[in-house]
Amino acid sequence: MVAFGKKLKERSIQEWQGYYINYKLMKKKVKQYVRQLQGGNQERRNVLKDFSRMLDNQIEKIALFMLEQQGLLASRLQKLRESRDALQEEPDISHVANLKEEYRAVGQDLLKLLFFIEMNAIGIRKILKKFDKRFGFRFTNYYVKTRANHPYSELQQVFRHVGLGAVVGAVSRNLHELQNSHGSYLSIYDQPVLPLHDPVVDSIRAAVDRLTRSTNFLNFMAQHALIIQEELPSPQDEEADEEDGRYHFMSLLLNLVNTFLYMVNTYIIVPTADDYSMSLGAAATVCGVVIGAMAVAQLFSSVYFSAWSNKSYFKPLIFSSIVLFIGNLLYALAFDFNSIAVLLIGRLFCGLGSARAVNRRYISDCVPLKIRMQASAGFVSASALGMACGPALAGLLQTRFEICNLTFNQDTLPGWVMAVAWLFYLVWLAISFREPAREPEEIHNTSEESHNNSEAVEDGNLEKGLQQRLLLTSEEIEEQVEDDCDGSEKASQDSRTPANSIVAAYRLLTPSVKVQLLIYFMLKYAMEILLSESSVITTYYFGWSTSSVAIFLACLGLTVLPVNLVVGSYISNMFEDRQILLVSEIMVCVGILLSFHVVVPYTVPQYVCSGLIMFVSAEVLEGVNLSLLSRVMSSRLSRGTYNGGLLSTEAGTIARVIADVTITVAGYFGRSMLLNVTLLPSLVICVLSIVATCFTYNSLY
Repeated sequence: MVAFGKKLKERSIQEWQGYYINYKLMKKKVKQYVRQLQGGNQERRNVLKDFSRMLDNQIEKIALFMLEQQGLLASRLQKLRESRDALQEEPDISHVANLKEEYRAVGQDLLKLLFFIEMNAIGIRKILKKFDKRFGFRFTNYYVKTRANHPYSELQQVFRHVGLGAVVGAVSRNLHELQNSHGSYLSIYDQPVLPLHDPVVDSIRAAVDRLTRSTNFLNFMAQHALIIQEELPSPQDEEADEEDGRYHFMSLLLNLVNTFLYMVNTYIIVPTADDYSMSLGAAATVCGVVIGAMAVAQLFSSVYFSAWSNKSYFKPLIFSSIVLFIGNLLYALAFDFNSIAVLLIGRLFCGLGSARAVNRRYISDCVPLKIRMQASAGFVSASALGMACGPALAGLLQTRFEICNLTFNQDTLPGWVMAVAWLFYLVWLAISFREPAREPEEIHNTSEESHNNSEAVEDGNLEKGLQQRLLLTSEEIEEQVEDDCDGSEKASQDSRTPANSIVAAYRLLTPSVKVQLLIYFMLKYAMEILLSESSVITTYYFGWSTSSVAIFLACLGLTVLPVNLVVGSYISNMFEDRQILLVSEIMVCVGILLSFHVVVPYTVPQYVCSGLIMFVSAEVLEGVNLSLLSRVMSSRLSRGTYNGGLLSTEAGTIARVIADVTITVAGYFGRSMLLNVTLLPSLVICVLSIVATCFTYNSLY
């Protein structure tokens, strides 16, 4: 892993060397400030003032040089415009070819300028983060707030690359028209869906994409997956990523289908689990154990699948499909065997087939950088759609018939349907999946190297101050031992070594990260209580049929994508993530309070509205919480078997297990007490998480 200062020196354009941010000087100044403050030779106020002035000067140097280069490019384009006008009066094929080459030359220089901006933008973000880290002071908040929206802000020149859009447009449009000079003269504005296939324009588009990668919605969705991306890939890196044989579209599609089917498998039994339990002679509330059995097994499967993905992706997915096929088959056959034990074993098998760790790892390791965010968002979208489709599908399976003494009804059909689905998926997987190429040493060292460039740290305050995400996929480069004055080689190696056990990973968690995992635990617990007991509660209070329960759960699941669209595209640009976090926790608490049965009668509007408030607030909370978590997670937890994604998965899975056990235990108090007894722990945990958030509020990004 190369430190940013060294990378900046290696990748900077030599003739522009004096116009880059002087990162080395500023880093030394930060260390000097620390020594001066520790020695009592300097006041904090003076340090802040001096550092602000120095950073202002650096940004002014960058911005003025950018304007100068933009002017030179504009001047060259103006001269080419004159040649273009003359060519229209007297067409000449040879002149057209020469003019196209001259436009391409301008495009090449534009690429240099875009890369110059990218390097400096990252340098500014890194030095601000370094200053905050060393001084424990939220200097970034102050600096961005006072500079970002000022009418004379030079910071906007760097982070909004003001004016460059016109240059990009001029090069692209003229090359498009010259390429079609022999036929139609329709411009790019008339044919927006027909992109120009020109190497220079493609490179420009890729460079701009790295600065303004996708949309806030895609970025927000991608963060749900906790799939961390590299910072500052060069065009050569991206080309090598595509050509190394690791990426295969059909394999990625199969990976996402696995994610979708697993979520369908998880929630397809929720509307009928209580009926199935009763048909086998158990209490309706045993549905909590039936639903939770899958989560219990997932606690173990997450670990071994995470470790297995260090060596292979194909074999774990094959194993997952086989185990899930067997699990669903047992679930369906439990009715004819009249055995609750077979039912539970079937659900345990389904949990043992949970390959979500492989799904995440495949996207992180094998998808090219330029589409990794879309793939991450696809992972989250597939999960959300599976969550909605599961109950909806259960609602459609309201029939009963027998074939060869096997019973097919609303209880067993979910198992039969999913068994067939996994069988078809297994065949498709065996035919179409391609194991990514691996270097021999990579197979043994993946746990240390597969994510060595993947510390996901984006300065949310900087982005929100500017109201535009310029470097959505340019994550913060892994912090090096350069932060230490005497940093030794051993310390450098230790800083990159991933955790080798769950206990070691837990010890790396800071108090703020522990609070965020508590929040994740709370929201998963509350959501599982709401979903798992929905069939029992609605049948007892309202006499709902299985179809009605399925429609209710499907509608809840369908809110996931629209809610994330609103939060990712609008709300996250208007408020700080930590503000949204706290408000969302409070709204979850409000939803829980409104769900209690304290008035008679308990009405459908009360249940539906409170459930909707709780579920939607929890969805918002999950997205923002994981976004924050990805920024403050230790770099040692961004890779290896025991990574941050595994910790969050385990926290959520434990919450689901405890919630499902709570439902079953609460059943001993009778159905009339079930709702309030299960909501009480949710309320207590929610209040504790709110209190913990208030104590750590200032330490959250």
